[in-house]
Amino acid sequence: QVQLVESGGGLVQAGGSLRLSCTVSGNPFYINAMAWYRQAPGNERERVAVISSGGSINYADSVKGRFTISRDYAKNTVSLQMSSLEPEDTAVYYCNADLKTTRWDPSRGYWGQGTQVTVSS
Repeated sequence: QVQLVESGGGLVQAGGSLRLSCTVSGNPFYINAMAWYRQAPGNERERVAVISSGGSINYADSVKGRFTISRDYAKNTVSLQMSSLEPEDTAVYYCNADLKTTRWDPSRGYWGQGTQVTVSS
């Protein structure tokens, strides 16, 4: 059974850094894009960064120049290095992977359980 397990959230002061990691377990057949989303209280979930199977990367405008997404294809892991954090970055961060569990199944998105990031001013 495929699962996404996140780690690395916590409390940090404004201007600080945190690194989030997410590992896909369960031996999926193929992983396409992997991404990080976040959701603050009262807000919709928004995509923060995405990295394709070929390594193409896109960031939300609000995090460009501060966040870096990376991927270890051999370990089925995606990371998000967050620097110059601001109180507005406070949210629950979710890992997402678009993947196929077997060669016969259609590709679909899977979510991690979420990890809290709190940035104090």
